[in-house]
Amino acid sequence: MSDSTWVTRALDKVERVGNKLPDPAVIFLISLMIVWALSALLSGVQFDAIDPRTGEAVVVNNLLTGASLADFLSRMVTIFTGFAPLGVVLVAMLGVGVAEHSGYINAGLKRMLDSTPKMLLTPSVILIAIVSHTATDAGYVLVIPLAGVIFYAMGRHPLAGIAAAFAGVSGGFSANFIPSAIDPLLQSFTQSAAHIIDPSVQVNPLNNWFFNSASSLLIIGIGWYLTDKVIEPRLKNTPVDGDPNDIPKFEDLNPRQSKALRIATITMLAGVGLLVAILWPEDSPMRAPDGQLTSFAAPVMRSIVPLIFLLFVIPGVVYGYLSGTFKTTKDVIGAMSKAMGSMSYYVVMAFFCALFIDAFGKSNLGALLAIEGAQFLKAMNLPSMVTIVGLIFLTAFVNLFVGSSSAKWALLGPIFVPMLMQLNISPDLTQAAYRLGDSSSNIITPLMPYFPLVVVYCQRYVKGTGIGTLLSLMLPFSVTIISIWTVFLLIYWGLGFPLGLQSSYIYPAP
Repeated sequence: MSDSTWVTRALDKVERVGNKLPDPAVIFLISLMIVWALSALLSGVQFDAIDPRTGEAVVVNNLLTGASLADFLSRMVTIFTGFAPLGVVLVAMLGVGVAEHSGYINAGLKRMLDSTPKMLLTPSVILIAIVSHTATDAGYVLVIPLAGVIFYAMGRHPLAGIAAAFAGVSGGFSANFIPSAIDPLLQSFTQSAAHIIDPSVQVNPLNNWFFNSASSLLIIGIGWYLTDKVIEPRLKNTPVDGDPNDIPKFEDLNPRQSKALRIATITMLAGVGLLVAILWPEDSPMRAPDGQLTSFAAPVMRSIVPLIFLLFVIPGVVYGYLSGTFKTTKDVIGAMSKAMGSMSYYVVMAFFCALFIDAFGKSNLGALLAIEGAQFLKAMNLPSMVTIVGLIFLTAFVNLFVGSSSAKWALLGPIFVPMLMQLNISPDLTQAAYRLGDSSSNIITPLMPYFPLVVVYCQRYVKGTGIGTLLSLMLPFSVTIISIWTVFLLIYWGLGFPLGLQSSYIYPAP
């Protein structure tokens, strides 16, 4: 793509303006103050919006009262330490740090790159990113940074790899051909909302599985084209000027390293085999009480991050000792320390992010925004197909402020599911539309907890990376994904392809 195109000029402007914004940590601090001020201003206003979770009118809570401020100060430490993404990132990075600094990851990537055709690198990265959804948030701490390493090793721009992986992990969050824990979680809200109209409705947890599987191919195609034809050409004038000590170097493996890689990989595969053997029995302690593996109640789903830690630290230690990278246990701990050192900037941002998200939730401003938007769309009384499109774009907008997929659906589901059932649209289709909108704008909101982490990954290669840089990289993905994916859903619906197991497009189901 030529630098003279209007798309490139527009993205360059987004980058310049975005990079003039304050540091992400300061943005979260300013956002926190805005939430406090709005909560005080709106706390005395009576709203007609009914919170579907309580059945009562939404009330904005004043966070600037003496009692609220005292409560905030008393909980500040636990708000920070209880911030879920922080624990996910740090624990996973302890294991990944050992595997990286021992040389195991670099050696494994070297072997993989030797056998991967360069032209298939982008779709392979996006495919892996999509599959990573199965392991909850693992893609953010594993796939995205490794994509930068892989692209750089192949002589391509590392930020293009990070953008492609981010688009797959987060932009295509609901596109996956492997069921994950989010499926039964959303299904539970959908079924509860459907019971408002018809208590006999049963929603299968995999009611969107076929559509999500087909969507994964669409996201791979979109990501492949945009990465290779739009993002990477635009990055050709962006020099890689990161700290040379932090940027991986790939060299041919000597016999000792090759042997260490082989034994360490066998060790990792043995660990995976042991895990499978533990999970296989129907009475496995790692399964949920009802025997499911993908349920949020299953211990294995709550153990994803510790399992990632073990599956990286063990082969990392094996490779380190066999290759000579590690001589003593101090070297292993040193590798973990280096990994934590690289996360110091993210820890600072996470502190302010945690405070903002907690205040935003307690103020009820997010609930008010979602419900008022849904009621406005409902009052427009549009045709069913137009309403579905409206739901998609409303969800994408609300997602810029309320990141949690389940929290948004808990608010929007009880409004849209019964409303569209009265228009003869099934809960299955309504949920599919919601999931599409929820995924599309994840990658362009700095308020998403993992967005600052991706900025940190980019700064490893390009020191001057800021919010604007990442926004300009991800905006083409977000706009294209929501546009083409919406059309895809409408065509999929029009052709009558099944959405998933025991699903339908119309209510009542034929």
